[in-house]
Amino acid sequence: MNVLIVENHVPFMEGGAERHAENLKKALTQMGHTVEILRIPFKSYPIENLIKQAFIARIMDLEEVTGRKVDLLITMRFPNYYIDHPNKVVWLIHPYKGAHELWDRPYLDLPRNPSGYAVREFILQMDRKHLKNAKKLFVVSKTMNERIKKYLGLEGEVLYHPPPNTENLHCKEYQNFIFFPSRISPLKRHYLAIEAMKYVRSNIKLVVCGRPDSPWILEEFLQRLRGLEDRVVYLGEVSDEEKIDLYSRCLAVLFPTAEEDYGYVALEAMFSKKAVITCIDSGGPTEFIEDGITGFVVQPTPTDIAQAIDRLAQNPQMAMQMGERAYQKVLSMNLSWKQVVEKILEEL
Repeated sequence: MNVLIVENHVPFMEGGAERHAENLKKALTQMGHTVEILRIPFKSYPIENLIKQAFIARIMDLEEVTGRKVDLLITMRFPNYYIDHPNKVVWLIHPYKGAHELWDRPYLDLPRNPSGYAVREFILQMDRKHLKNAKKLFVVSKTMNERIKKYLGLEGEVLYHPPPNTENLHCKEYQNFIFFPSRISPLKRHYLAIEAMKYVRSNIKLVVCGRPDSPWILEEFLQRLRGLEDRVVYLGEVSDEEKIDLYSRCLAVLFPTAEEDYGYVALEAMFSKKAVITCIDSGGPTEFIEDGITGFVVQPTPTDIAQAIDRLAQNPQMAMQMGERAYQKVLSMNLSWKQVVEKILEEL
């Protein structure tokens, strides 16, 4: 079968979605299919660009390419699921978040003016129409399913998948630091983690790594670190090998993200036998982390996060036990790419 995965491409940025597409391609290829990823340049600002991006998707003809039939089209993000194809499967990572769950949040990127309202309504109408027309609609999490129910009146089938490098994640020891691996972005809420360290009483450090979304976001992040250099260590962007090593050695993982669609960080921590501190509004990670069992699910405040860090720092044995339970939990979920592919191709 000739399979085409359509994915966005934002220059100089790489996150979970890009790896998601690559891993799906690898899994389909291993099962004997011919697979390509079509990466469409994406820029979301100014807001008029959102309409232009939607138009690009609508005019694309991908039923065949250079005489070769495209048997299956898989899309995962806005606006690529607007593309018409007789055999289109959507595995929704996320729609345009600013028109959905972030519309009522402080991370709003659509202005509250006539233009912003009009663009939002356009996106919601297009989402309803073209997600509904997909041959199959999968979602990456229960969190995502609840969102499309709320904003679009639609429902998909939840399809979990393993994070990258699952086979290499392991636990070496439990050293005296909390690990926060994530790109530096407002939605990941590094400011909560940094502020929390001002209230942490224990002698423990926070180690942060990740590429910033932009130079000005990095500048703001570094400004927040001033005066806390003895408590917070920023490593910048690290290799996969370095990140896996940090997972293997940390006491626990902190991930206070807002409205996460899935949350590789939580799953990677669980495969590394580490407890996770996340927040009640963190989205996807709350589906995997049980408060007081495999980590802590706390209010998104610096003091609540600090208290959770102190509880683990003052009782490393509890951190180890939570980490072991987290590992058993993620094993019981039977996450595999083979299972994902079989589900996507079922009855096609």
